[in-house]
Amino acid sequence: MTDPISGNGQAQLGPDQRATAWQRLGSEQFDVVVIGGGVVGSGAALDAATRGLRVALVEARDFASGTSSRSSKMFHGGLRYLEQLEFGLVREALHERELSLTTLAPHLVKPLPFLFPLTKRLWERPYIAAGIFLYDQLGGAKSVPAQKHLLKAGALRLAPGLKRSSLIGGIRYYDTVVDDARHTMTVARTAAHYGAVVRTSTQVVALLREGDRVTGVKVRDSENGAVTEVRGHVVVNATGVWTDEIQALAKERGRFRVRASKGVHIVVPRDRIVSEVAIILRTEKSVLFVIPWGTHWIIGTTDTDWNLDLAHPAATKADIDYILGHVNTVLATPLTHDDIDGVYAGLRPLLAGESEETSKLSREHAVAVPSPGLVAIAGGKYTTYRVMGADAIDAAAEFVPTRVAPSITEKVPLVGADGYFALVNQTEHVGRHYGLHPYRVRHLLDRYGSLIGEVLAMADGKPELLEPITAAPVYLKVEAVYAAAAEGALHLEDILARRMRISIEYPHRGVDCAAEVAEVVAPVLGWSAAEVDREVRTYLARVEAEVQSQTQPDDTSADALRAAAPEARAEILEPVPLN
Repeated sequence: MTDPISGNGQAQLGPDQRATAWQRLGSEQFDVVVIGGGVVGSGAALDAATRGLRVALVEARDFASGTSSRSSKMFHGGLRYLEQLEFGLVREALHERELSLTTLAPHLVKPLPFLFPLTKRLWERPYIAAGIFLYDQLGGAKSVPAQKHLLKAGALRLAPGLKRSSLIGGIRYYDTVVDDARHTMTVARTAAHYGAVVRTSTQVVALLREGDRVTGVKVRDSENGAVTEVRGHVVVNATGVWTDEIQALAKERGRFRVRASKGVHIVVPRDRIVSEVAIILRTEKSVLFVIPWGTHWIIGTTDTDWNLDLAHPAATKADIDYILGHVNTVLATPLTHDDIDGVYAGLRPLLAGESEETSKLSREHAVAVPSPGLVAIAGGKYTTYRVMGADAIDAAAEFVPTRVAPSITEKVPLVGADGYFALVNQTEHVGRHYGLHPYRVRHLLDRYGSLIGEVLAMADGKPELLEPITAAPVYLKVEAVYAAAAEGALHLEDILARRMRISIEYPHRGVDCAAEVAEVVAPVLGWSAAEVDREVRTYLARVEAEVQSQTQPDDTSADALRAAAPEARAEILEPVPLN
């Protein structure tokens, strides 16, 4: 555990810390126990820790293994929510976007120019312009340029890959892009840096009670089945689409229900669409984003009800056809299934409303106290995670016996943020010092920020770790080592799908580098040759199941194929049995 006062490097979530955390979970009295290692749970843990509370954060699988790794990769206000008159939500989200862009996570959240193609004469330009003007104004202090109006020729200069007939002009505006899984993990590491006891593969299987009061949780190690009890004055249920499952352990009705809405994205090589900007397209139900992502474009999303396996939502051929059909209406060179390098599906945790249209369900969040000592938070958007975390801890404070300070996370940069801008200006110097090309240094800075030295130090005396991964050369081998030694990665899937995004960025989806990465991290995680083999076989089976499910016509058949793949976490319970 890192001492936040001496600040001797940030909290490293490795095997030693994991063993210590298990001992501490079973022996200490906590003020707050947070369930869920997504962005909201991690944000709540950080909020509580920086208020001076004793905090435990437990996650059944991996950081961001649910919704938080499968978003549209944007920190945005939600331009489309203006049409639903959700001004408060948009203002809040834009304030959070500005905070992350400038102070909290400038190494992870980046400005991104968008083109809104106009298709209707007369009314559309003033209507959309007014909306984007309001969007800009609601954002308050701004680190991104204001909107710019473009005639047809100007819009096509920015995005030559669009059909000439698909627009009559356009408006360029700015939003931001983020690696969601990396950001979530960084929030959790920051919570650990400020004293939270953080542990993944630690599944809540029961709530502890004294009378009608919830006094903690019973947890089970998802790796080996070991069980212990964690005592806390208050428990925060921040489990997203699993909210109702955890609430069921309380054997009482919750104050709200959470409905899962599936969103699918496809990933195609950058050269398939010629454009300097991201593109936002209206659809009959919602909007479709075309977002630059390194050497690729991410295109999505869909919006359909999902009532099957919450851990492994499956994309179907129908989902992929829907996205291709809509984006091809505006592209000069249509995309085909053969162009797709990656596909991912995620579940939005929507507060269940009366409407049948999931696109219209509110993205506002709700906090409730379903039982004394139990706080639930759900809904919201990725962008507003910090506010959600603060609201959850505000509600939890009444159960903490000591005075609780107000939230200060607005002023707490995530690990890696401090010194980032200076290091960007010193890219060439850093590159010379480590023998790396400046492009490679900039790539590392945009993933680790000022922790870059900590990452590269893992290659001291092992220069081979500074070589690229053979079948995924965007990443260095040392990044895989660091994922296992400092970022809480326990399995090949954690590394290839979340610490790096190899599973969606390469046509082989990680299959061609699985064995190489497993061999690199085996010494850190203590894997035997048999365990290396099991990790590789499990990962290959996961990819095969996902690829096969994406050829299925409907959710039920796709889910059956995806759910049949083996779990990396051998002792995970799905669902948790209600005793």
